[in-house]
Amino acid sequence: MTRFLVAGEPNLAQTWWERIVAGFAHAPSPHVTSTELAVVILLTVAVSLPRLTWRYFGLLATVTHELGHAFAALTTGQRLGGIRLGLDHSGTTTTFSRSRASAAWSTFWGYPVPAVVGAVMVWCGFNGWGPAAMSVGTVILLASFLFLRNGTGLLITAAAVLAAALLVLFVPPVFNGHVMIVLGLALLVAAVRDLVKLANVHLRHRDRLTTSDAYLLARATSVPAAVWITLFAAVVAVAWWFAWQPMAPVFTALFGHVISPP
Repeated sequence: MTRFLVAGEPNLAQTWWERIVAGFAHAPSPHVTSTELAVVILLTVAVSLPRLTWRYFGLLATVTHELGHAFAALTTGQRLGGIRLGLDHSGTTTTFSRSRASAAWSTFWGYPVPAVVGAVMVWCGFNGWGPAAMSVGTVILLASFLFLRNGTGLLITAAAVLAAALLVLFVPPVFNGHVMIVLGLALLVAAVRDLVKLANVHLRHRDRLTTSDAYLLARATSVPAAVWITLFAAVVAVAWWFAWQPMAPVFTALFGHVISPP
């Protein structure tokens, strides 16, 4: 059977774009229970720690990492040469700068960015900005196609855009906040995982140092790589603290209810 669209009848792409645009608005804050939050934390650990799930979810962390380099480069007026992504979680962002300080700035904002983005997503999820975070993330992913320079990068980003499109189309706006909390916490856990991996490269696999942003920063600035790793960890810790603020009252209410007399 052939189906024809009549004039004025919305199609899937139109509906998707309308929901993207409609997402740029404040929504009622979701009610998040302590049980849900505990399950979410277990779920984020489940997708970020085991190798099987990390093989796929880690690609989102890699995309976020490289987009962090790219955005930092653009904020300092550098020319962005392009982004390349690999299925082995490798990534390269090429920038052109005449300033060492600018180059160091863009190199720094890789490892901490998944945690920063994750913390913002958690805050948005709790405070009624889940649909807006969903729309902003989708638009950023679409814009990133302009800077991708390899087929694997296009494939990974296309998969991320498809997942975001499905969430926009089929997840009711009232549940977007919950989705953002899940994704945000998963990125926060992923940031810690990547930091541990980075430290392991410097301690046990020094033959891979050329893949380390901390090593590249040390060569460019003469500041030891250990200092840069410590700074990465400090930013990640602050991101976790920021994300904990909306979660703390949920657990406080639970513990207060448990210890209160009948």
